Amino acid sequence: MGLSSSKGDSSAVRGHDVVIAGGGPTGLMLAAELKLAGVDVAIVERREDHSLAGARAGGLHARTIEVLDQRGIVERFLAEGQVAQIGGFASVKLDISDFPSRHPYSLGLWQNQFERILAGWVGELSVPIHRGREVTGFAQDDAGVDVELSEGTTLRADYLVGCDGGRSTIRKSAGIDFPGSDPTMSRLIAEVETTGQPPLGIHRTALGTYSFGKLDYEIRDGEILYKDGGPTRVMVPEPQLGARGEPTLDDLRAALVAICGTDYGLHSPTWISRFTDMTRQAAAYRDRRVLLAGDAAHVHSPVGGQGLNTGVQDAVNLGWKLAQVVKGISPDSLLDSYHAERHPVGARVLRNTMAQVALLRTDDRTEALREVVAELITLDEPRKRFAAMTAGLDIRYDLGPGHPLLGRRIPDLEMRIADQPTRVFALLHRARPVLINFGEGHAFDSKVAPWADRVQRIDATYSGGWELPVIGTVTAPGAVLIRPDGHVAWVGEGMDAKLAEALTMWFGVPDHGKG
Repeated sequence: MGLSSSKGDSSAVRGHDVVIAGGGPTGLMLAAELKLAGVDVAIVERREDHSLAGARAGGLHARTIEVLDQRGIVERFLAEGQVAQIGGFASVKLDISDFPSRHPYSLGLWQNQFERILAGWVGELSVPIHRGREVTGFAQDDAGVDVELSEGTTLRADYLVGCDGGRSTIRKSAGIDFPGSDPTMSRLIAEVETTGQPPLGIHRTALGTYSFGKLDYEIRDGEILYKDGGPTRVMVPEPQLGARGEPTLDDLRAALVAICGTDYGLHSPTWISRFTDMTRQAAAYRDRRVLLAGDAAHVHSPVGGQGLNTGVQDAVNLGWKLAQVVKGISPDSLLDSYHAERHPVGARVLRNTMAQVALLRTDDRTEALREVVAELITLDEPRKRFAAMTAGLDIRYDLGPGHPLLGRRIPDLEMRIADQPTRVFALLHRARPVLINFGEGHAFDSKVAPWADRVQRIDATYSGGWELPVIGTVTAPGAVLIRPDGHVAWVGEGMDAKLAEALTMWFGVPDHGKG
């Protein structure tokens, strides 16, 4: 886009192709995706740096780990996290070690660690971050968006993306409805020091579930072993709904006394926060030049640890599409596919978290129901279905009928290219689409030539089996067209006429002057 100024507003001193409101996990991932595609993107973040008060959420699911692998950065996260089988449904553990993935596990990693590592990568990509500022409003027109910042300046952008959390200013200013369900429970979570020795672990009582843990831990054989020393992480239900304002140390003490009979001499909190099971989803993920991703688009109970993961995957779906529109490669209508694909995914996350909250109630009848459900979902077929859902490995975007691969994530096969071993994910490190031909060499040269500046074309061989989570073994394809997000856009053989249609749909009208 280059430098520009807002219409009639001299305070709009500079512009970007895309401005992202919010520099949490979703905003950082989106910025990286856009930068990889050559887009001028900037983040506006209210925090002065990426440090968080406390560890916050923790845990990456298998599909998010795969996404990081697609970009060639997964080892950074694996080096600081703990690989383990800790996924599940309503606290029923579901092992995915037999899943057809290079990463059939979860990764124990606190959010502050995840953000620090991700921010380091974004810094290497030279994405500017306007720190200590907030987006306070915006005005969009046919040509762009004037983004108003808290210190009185305005940025001009082609597009604005709200990654600014569940209370999103962007969503509210855009007038996008946020329908859903009000909370049925409220819990306090905190990191504190204690003079007493609280019982570590998760405790289910008639008054609700509470837990104590340590930030430093080791996962061994699926069990969490806490290390001595350091602050204690507390989670405790509040006796009543509807508390307003930021929770205090006195609130935390009162909640602990109500359920434990003591507050264990807690003091010196690092942070205290409140969460509920409020469940809401934006009616639209886009309003013309304004888009939403992450918690700005969907909020739900943190049970199952799906929020951060869903937001990162929102970003990877949106990034390449927005980049192509900004660069004039694809029409504006490509952005409609972002809502079409990710809104159903978000809706399913909301549904399964609501179900888990219901199953985690501690009255006798719900306990009985949970035991029956646990017996069911630990059977092999239900285990695969529920585990793949929470891990994000069963997502299929509706691209029409066809081969089972169509719309699903590509497996990370180890192929041979020019007689050299090459993983599929290695071809996605630059976030570019790729057409892999497993048949006769050069079969697609003439078909792909007009898109040669946009789509990599690879001749490869692979003699192993093709297996998908839940689905099982599928017929080996002759060729696949893989989008930058790792999902398969076309499966075909030889000179399939639908290849040109898929290339045009996803990667723009061909440039017949190329190739």
